[in-house]
Amino acid sequence: MKFSQELAQAVSCAFFAWYGASCFLSRKMIQEFNRYQLPQARVLTGILQILASIGLIIGHFYRPILLISASGLALMMFLAVITRLKIRDPFWLAIPALSLCALNLFIAAAALSAP
Repeated sequence: MKFSQELAQAVSCAFFAWYGASCFLSRKMIQEFNRYQLPQARVLTGILQILASIGLIIGHFYRPILLISASGLALMMFLAVITRLKIRDPFWLAIPALSLCALNLFIAAAALSAP
């Protein structure tokens, strides 16, 4: 279980560091947030994703930070799924956010159940 939790943390950390940075660097992300009708949320989303990614690393040594970071990312991805459904995107476009939500729920649950 420990290996799978650490692998999940590494995958989530990498994805959210990349997604967070792309909120600042990618024209496509600017267009996407405009399409979501949430242009004002792009910078905050990027900052939170980068901070939570760092929190997943720190959480390797300090479990409360891991729990907060993973739970926050799971919530963020749940809201991303809701946003996709609200703007009537095809469901398959919500699958990455749904998968990352599940991954971070797994990380949070593993952090809670660890001795």
